[in-house]
Amino acid sequence: MKEFRPLGNTLFPPVVKNLLIINGIMFFATYVFQSRIDLNQYLDLYYFGSPKFRIWQLVTHLFMHANIMHIFSNMFALWMFGAIIENYMGSKRFLQYYLLTGIFASVLFMGVQYLQINPVQQHAELYEANPRYQAFDNFVSKDVDENNQPQYNDMLSYYKNHPDDPEAKSASIKAVNFYADSKVDSATLGASGAVFGILLAFGMLFPNALIYIYFFFPMKAKYLVILYGAFELYNGVANNPGDNVAHFAHLGGMLIGFILLKIWDIKRPNQFG
Repeated sequence: MKEFRPLGNTLFPPVVKNLLIINGIMFFATYVFQSRIDLNQYLDLYYFGSPKFRIWQLVTHLFMHANIMHIFSNMFALWMFGAIIENYMGSKRFLQYYLLTGIFASVLFMGVQYLQINPVQQHAELYEANPRYQAFDNFVSKDVDENNQPQYNDMLSYYKNHPDDPEAKSASIKAVNFYADSKVDSATLGASGAVFGILLAFGMLFPNALIYIYFFFPMKAKYLVILYGAFELYNGVANNPGDNVAHFAHLGGMLIGFILLKIWDIKRPNQFG
């Protein structure tokens, strides 16, 4: 059985090498120029309903990362699996695969965002048209994320005791609209959608290749992909408070990767059967 080890003699084919360089440059530039220009504001991917959304962000967000661990984990996976996939697919096809999985993963994620954000916007509009304590309480309990709910406790308490206070109503309307706007202006960044597409390709093309988890625990690639997919689906559905990971973008990358491999009829090499 063929084995792939993270610290083996993996080469750097041209697309992977240049993707690593570009991501590194963009990460460095984000911090170097942050006092002059906020690159995240222009290059991260904003929800399509946000005034900050620009069409080029569907591509540029793939080269932006939030912190050192974010970029390290993505680039390590890109190097570890992407070099093997590029060597097998060829550079042109691999670049197409990388960009398409990353872009369409984000499109699918924005579709999920719409299902989550649209009801909040509608409820905010309804509340502004008819502000009252019970409606505000319902909005906070049903539409506001659990980890953000405590900051509304004082306002709820005052509003409950002064339901006819115009200042309380005005403050509650501002709070509701502010929260709805914050959901609309949320941004996504990182190469994770494309990276998960690469992971899916590795699992499909080299299903029995051994991957050493933390460099010690061997697992076949096909099982790792299944576990990762199940993990992302669980966390995406759970939508735990404080979880700011775009799990459905990861799943979208895997789904688009699967579709592309089927459309292009890319089969795994016989020696890895």
